[in-house]
Amino acid sequence: MDINTTTIFITVALAHFVALLSPGPDFLLVVKSAVRNKKQVAIGVALGIASANAVYITLCLAGVGAILASSITIMTAIKFAGGIFLTYLAVMALKAKKSDYAFLIKSAEAEDTKESTLPKEFLIGFASGILNPKNPLFYLSLFTLILNNQVGIGFKIALGVWMTLIVFLWDSFIIFALSHKHVRGLFNRGAFYIDKTAGVILGAFGLTLIYSALIKNNK
Repeated sequence: MDINTTTIFITVALAHFVALLSPGPDFLLVVKSAVRNKKQVAIGVALGIASANAVYITLCLAGVGAILASSITIMTAIKFAGGIFLTYLAVMALKAKKSDYAFLIKSAEAEDTKESTLPKEFLIGFASGILNPKNPLFYLSLFTLILNNQVGIGFKIALGVWMTLIVFLWDSFIIFALSHKHVRGLFNRGAFYIDKTAGVILGAFGLTLIYSALIKNNK
């Protein structure tokens, strides 16, 4: 890579990673899954979120992202669907009883019939990532500011693969950190409250998206 290309790569990579550090619905779902499930199951959420990001990264790099962002109808539909999905997850978290978390305290490795499955966690993660309107808008704005026609397709593919991998590795890091005996023990004891807090925040995200979609639709 020449100096200009290297600068573009570093700029995009740093901006992307800083965005990952900002807690949002995806981060909350990763923590929620890690607290409720074994790491072998929770990793499904990381895979799902990374896959959804890969879809938007691909669309934006291919130029389709601009079309999506310019369509008020499509973006409103994504916002509304995302709001409904996050609100549903919030309601499920808030409905859970304290007794549902007892197995976590008894043993970090305990088997429980209420534990989810990797495919289910993958679908939850994918749905969260694909229905989050901030994802296509973030990637579109990031690539619009940085990339141009002089940037080759090979570089774009490498950048897309890098960002997808970083999303997966970051979420996986959170999951594996919570699988550590001491850290997991602290989280297990507070799992009920963590889940409730995540539920409230997810609900706030969801209702905000629904409100935003309805307001835009009425204008």
